[in-house]
This record gives sequence, C-alpha cells and structure tokens, in this order.
Amino acid sequence: MTRTAHCSCGALRVEVSADPDVVGVCHCGECQRRTGSVFSVGAFYKKEHVRTEGPSNIYVRDGQRGRKVRMHFCPTCGTTVFWEADIRPDGIGVAVGAFHDANFPPPTLSIWEESKHEWVAFTHDLAHLPTQRQT
Repeated sequence: MTRTAHCSCGALRVEVSADPDVVGVCHCGECQRRTGSVFSVGAFYKKEHVRTEGPSNIYVRDGQRGRKVRMHFCPTCGTTVFWEADIRPDGIGVAVGAFHDANFPPPTLSIWEESKHEWVAFTHDLAHLPTQRQT
C-alpha cells in the first residue's frame, strides 16, 4: 500500500510503500510544544519504505539519554512532516495528520503518559507506557 503525507502548502512530501511498523501517541512535553496539541501521533516505517521530496529545514533536539531527534519541517509553511530519531536508527517517523486519511490505522502504543492530560482517553486497546519504550 502506498500513502502520501505532505505539509500544509504541499512542498514537503513523504511517500511510504508499506504499512507502518507501529503507530504511536506521544504525550511528552516536547511533542506537545511541537504540535501545539496535547499529544502527537506518529507512524514509524523502515527507511527503505520511505521516499521524501521537497525542501525541508531540520530542527535537532535532545531526546532522552543524549539521543537526538531530527525534525524535518517545511521552510514555507512550517509543518513538521517527518523525523529521524537516534532511538530508531533504521526508521523514520511520519506525522499521521500529514496523511489526512481518516482510515489510517489507529495507534497501538501510548508513551510518556506521565505527561498525559488526564482528560485524554482512548476507546481502543493499546499499550500504555509512563515514559518511553525501552529500545
């Protein structure tokens, strides 16, 4: 299955050629600030299943235990479309909202729940972790 994600203006695009390895919700403070929402939802793919196109600026932030996260965002509209994280060196995360697909697979993992807003609840079964996944 091929899916395409893109920024608000359409200049930065990601095409994936496989189903995601995992779809996860992150409630950490950095994801809350990055999205301007109370959590982020990312789909993670092996690099060989991802093709990017268009210009991007990169914001590098420190992750946990000194690992880096490189956020790729559109230099025109500012939308973060995908990221690379040292914790997943063989993968790329893509913002699920950038796919604009109401039939996208639901999250199977919810991390950094120690920072979760208490009114956030999910109606389907998924793994709940107080901090990050230990990989």
